[in-house]
Amino acid sequence: MDAHKNTLPHYKISPPRHIVWSTDIVDLSNPFERKQYIQQVLTHGRAEDIKKLDLDEVAQLLDELNLPKDVRILWKAFLESRHA
Repeated sequence: MDAHKNTLPHYKISPPRHIVWSTDIVDLSNPFERKQYIQQVLTHGRAEDIKKLDLDEVAQLLDELNLPKDVRILWKAFLESRHA
């Protein structure tokens, strides 16, 4: 993995309220919570939140995430354009 990539840690975090409002702690080492967090960032995140994502991980998970149709289309097009 590229050492210069910003990626989510693999431990517990206190997410910003604009991303997660149902809990104070997200365990990013838990695959279910990690997917849910990434889903929330893709839907509600700001630029500074999105910068922390590993876009290769997002590309791998995209089909598994429950995203609004327009959000999925936007992210799918963006992720595909990265490798064009």
